[in-house]
Amino acid sequence: MDSRISARALASALGGWRTREPAYEALADGIRLLCLDNRLPPRTTLPAERELAAILQLSRSTVAAAYGSLRSTGHIASLRGSGSVTLPLRRHDPALVEPGVGAIDLQQASPSAWPGLAGVMSEAASGAAALVARVGYDVVGNAGLRAAVAERYARRGIDTRAENILITTGAQSAIHLLAAVLLGRGDRVLVETPTYPHAAEALRRAGARLVGVPVTTDDGWDLDRAQQAFARTLPVLAYLMPDFQNPTGRSMSPLERATIRSAADGAGTVIVVDETTSELDIDRPPMGAGDPLNDRRIVRIGSLGKTVWGGLRVGWIRADAELIRRLAAARPAHELGTPEFEQAVAVSLLERFEDIVMQRAQLLGAGRDTLVTALSAALPQWRVPEVHGGVSLWTELDAPLSPALVMDVRTRGLLLSAGPRFSVDGGHERHLRIPFTAPGGDLVRAVEILAEAWPRVRDSAPTSVHRQMEPVI
Repeated sequence: MDSRISARALASALGGWRTREPAYEALADGIRLLCLDNRLPPRTTLPAERELAAILQLSRSTVAAAYGSLRSTGHIASLRGSGSVTLPLRRHDPALVEPGVGAIDLQQASPSAWPGLAGVMSEAASGAAALVARVGYDVVGNAGLRAAVAERYARRGIDTRAENILITTGAQSAIHLLAAVLLGRGDRVLVETPTYPHAAEALRRAGARLVGVPVTTDDGWDLDRAQQAFARTLPVLAYLMPDFQNPTGRSMSPLERATIRSAADGAGTVIVVDETTSELDIDRPPMGAGDPLNDRRIVRIGSLGKTVWGGLRVGWIRADAELIRRLAAARPAHELGTPEFEQAVAVSLLERFEDIVMQRAQLLGAGRDTLVTALSAALPQWRVPEVHGGVSLWTELDAPLSPALVMDVRTRGLLLSAGPRFSVDGGHERHLRIPFTAPGGDLVRAVEILAEAWPRVRDSAPTSVHRQMEPVI
């Protein structure tokens, strides 16, 4: 279905777009970035030139020139009487990636497949006759897989049985299903900012109004803001990533967990904990017993996407049995179950899961160390956080130019996501998420491209941005 974005909403999404001269190209790049991030989906009608010019306090000719630039690169089409509409992105856009350059794609923060996966798939395929004898439509999930997932929670001290587990086609499917069942239009949902952007999109699509609580690499969760947000807005749901939060890599301390839990209980809020990155531990000291979030009343989402392979679309929801029944009843409107073959593979993988997690720790640890070393040497003016797990570094630049930098390095074959992509309510132009899931050689080359581009991006920034370029302390 075609949609329309207002001038005010587009201006808000653009944020600090004026990062280079001329202004019309900076505006065009800002809109291109929204298209690349899918924050402006294909077939979205843009505001009229006069309306956008008024909101951005620009001349109409500047906006017209920006739209002209977007037409020239195939990002929009304009029809007399119908306005300007965004177009589906071409896979290899000559305006954005130089021909012949092998792209380093760091937009997806997922490691390559666990090396033993192909063997496990072959084993599962040997039982194909038994698999195809099943009906194939099951909105709850394979009984053996549900039991295996339940056992892992029970080992953590969270009383769980198979009836508390629903198998989904990945974590994103789980988020969509929970949002559809638990939320109504206009309900408030507390989320971290920055956060996992696809979760925010799913919650908004369900009609939710998002309430952001800041989390930073240095200071963690803003507990004062969190307590105020719970008490003032009484959110129906809170979506949180307490372990190796995406994108910051930060994990909640015991105090943060207890404070968030207490505030949510006081507001009557359902806590949904996304644990898709929780087992990507590199060298974090163990939390120990008594985690305030280890409670059977908390809804949990897990998957094998980050630990095993993004192409293995198996996830799950852990909740009380009554909510699982509600989710199963609502699921056929969304999908008719998780594929049987993938579930059979997942059962075998969970039997080997400790070995998988150990291999992942070694892989991610090597990538993290390579990336930290390269960034520290090539871009010492940037602040590189210390992380003990997860998939990425939430790197702080010494100027609010991450969108301009992302657009610049894209033409040199490096694909990244700028800070505002992860924002709930704007900002984060000083931040860049850099995954350390790629091979070491690609990470070193990525830093070389960033280091070569950064002086050029800074020098092309207008005076208004130069005034914000204080050193990061």
